[in-house]
Amino acid sequence: MSAREAPNSVSFHLRLILLSVRRSRRVLRRLTEHAMQVFCDFDGTISKEDVTDLVLQRYARPEWRAIEDQWVSGKITSAICMQRQIRLIEATRAELNAFLDTVEIDSDFIAFKRFCDNAGLGLSVVSDGVDYFIRRVLRRHQITSIPVIANRLREGDELSKSAYDLDFPAISSGCNAGSGVCKCAVVSPSVDYIYVGDGRSDFCVSNEAPVVFAKSNLADHCRSRASNSSLTTVSPMFSGLSQAFFQSLRAGAPHCR
Repeated sequence: MSAREAPNSVSFHLRLILLSVRRSRRVLRRLTEHAMQVFCDFDGTISKEDVTDLVLQRYARPEWRAIEDQWVSGKITSAICMQRQIRLIEATRAELNAFLDTVEIDSDFIAFKRFCDNAGLGLSVVSDGVDYFIRRVLRRHQITSIPVIANRLREGDELSKSAYDLDFPAISSGCNAGSGVCKCAVVSPSVDYIYVGDGRSDFCVSNEAPVVFAKSNLADHCRSRASNSSLTTVSPMFSGLSQAFFQSLRAGAPHCR
């Protein structure tokens, strides 16, 4: 949702910001032992644009924008907003597939995934977007082995008269953001982890993450909370992110400067 994430329109290959926060020495030790998990947002982070927005703009009835306004004004939660909007999509599965196959991703994400694989770091996509959209886009770019935690697209039913509907397997009644996917709940079993994101749905989870890579709105959010932390600019690409950050950790730096 464009209003939901509001990514910077200049470029999605903007510089990435590294925010080194709590438990730096412990993070270093766990990384060296290859026991760390990397959680990565999808829309605007891996993909260059918000894929759900693109689909809605192309195939949904115009009412989706009024629903968006209700969410922006705080009248409905993110989860309710998403479900109502998905029900407005009028497209066959073949049409959706053809459109999703045109979506671009950050070209260096593949190099980043390769780095994680070689380093023995678990990599998962955690998104408040739509699982089918994400998996289709990743598959188009020959990426099939990453776990995806997201809202679940399903066929609509006769009762709703909708072609599509949405389920929320990762929802939480205690989610402060009212999201379909409570990212905080998803990552909470991991003691030390890296979080990569770009937008509003990443704010809560980034507040608790030991290490955050951020761009766009999330970078601004991290800066506003970084008075007692070390904030460093690294390469704008996923590959540069992996090289600059992980090399500095393995060199033994308690903080990344």
